[in-house]
Amino acid sequence: MDSDRRGQWLRGVLDICVLALLRERESYGYQLAQALDAAGVGPIQGGTLYPVLLRLQRTGLVAAQWREGTAGPARKYYRLTDDGQAALRADGRAWLAFVAPVSDIVTKGVTG
Repeated sequence: MDSDRRGQWLRGVLDICVLALLRERESYGYQLAQALDAAGVGPIQGGTLYPVLLRLQRTGLVAAQWREGTAGPARKYYRLTDDGQAALRADGRAWLAFVAPVSDIVTKGVTG
């Protein structure tokens, strides 16, 4: 797949993916990057992920807290706020409503 195209798609949905992962549990940036990679979305570089986390924090969709590490440096943990939960529901529904017809069109184009 063309990496430029994939990057454009990713920019459109990375916020939703991060919010969805934080719904499952609070995480620090590296954990989120690993989870995105394991899910097939990544690899996501820190230069892409950390600005997203900062934007989500500034808009109140996630909260962050520094914690001392047991075997290393302190880490900034992110968790979903109530506003983030509401945004995830609304944006997630909008994404699913968008992607379903696109998938139908593409599937017909690929198989037909």
